[in-house]
Amino acid sequence: MTRKWTTASAVAAAAIGVIIAACSGADTQEDRNFPRNAEEFDALFQEVSNAGRWGADDELGTANLITPDKVREAAGLVQSGITVSLAHSPMPDEAVDNPDSAFNHTMSESLTSDTIEFTYHGYGVSHIDSLCHFAYNGLLYNNVPTSASSAEEGCTKNDISNLQQGIVTRGVLLDIPRLKGVPYLEPSEAIYVEDIEAWLEQAGTTVGSGDVIFIRTGRWARRAAEGPWQLSGNSAGIHASVVRWIRERDVSFVGSDAATDVQPSLVEDVNLPVHTLLIAAMGTDIFDNMDLEALAETAAAENRWEFMLTAAPIPVIGGTGSPLNPIAIF
Repeated sequence: MTRKWTTASAVAAAAIGVIIAACSGADTQEDRNFPRNAEEFDALFQEVSNAGRWGADDELGTANLITPDKVREAAGLVQSGITVSLAHSPMPDEAVDNPDSAFNHTMSESLTSDTIEFTYHGYGVSHIDSLCHFAYNGLLYNNVPTSASSAEEGCTKNDISNLQQGIVTRGVLLDIPRLKGVPYLEPSEAIYVEDIEAWLEQAGTTVGSGDVIFIRTGRWARRAAEGPWQLSGNSAGIHASVVRWIRERDVSFVGSDAATDVQPSLVEDVNLPVHTLLIAAMGTDIFDNMDLEALAETAAAENRWEFMLTAAPIPVIGGTGSPLNPIAIF
């Protein structure tokens, strides 16, 4: 039987197409804003959790994804031999974005040794967060109770000394300001999955298992142009919905030039949801306050957004993290 394509049929088909497109857009928008509240956050926490994945006693988390083959792959990325530090020099002076500087450099009488004291958590020092730095519902990564940490002993589980052998893997720069054609993002500007995927398409690269990703918001470029501002509660960063994307790709570490989370939080009643999901659920250490300006310039000059990444935290037993000077090698 021959079917006739009438005007009414065309209108009906077009209407169906509009409905499908609208529903698809609604789903995308819902995913983009998920989680929106504590209940949805809890569901996402359970979804991305790596508890038990590498055994009940695991304290490495997603660092397990950096295999010997991954290290060899990273070494194969070295072509020009150019090295770039991702650390910002510690800021000795108190500022609105560095209120807890507590920086003290004292020379000995002989002037041949010194003592350096500073607080590295916060927004003034490039550092790495260990897996005992964040907890959720009384549990650290891999269902370790927070009672495993104490003021006297520090963290007896999930401390920074677990990374004593260092970090060597493939690094990927996600330069979101460059994607958007601006020198830097504005405070409280959220980065979504579609931004990251658009950048990867533009850069012609991918993110895979064992990689470390560095998300540039342009924090240091903005500070140089406009002066310091209060980052706590007011900084660009990734939306919590991006964590699912990170989990699906088995990223080993996540870094940013601020505190990774978009602030203020877009998840009702949950402060720093990205930190909580990455550290307490997935077991993913975070590189905070990296200076990605020189990295972005070098990557653009080389037209390469992937590189070999090395980092060696100070293996303080019981430590919640460590100051850090990661090196990108092109």
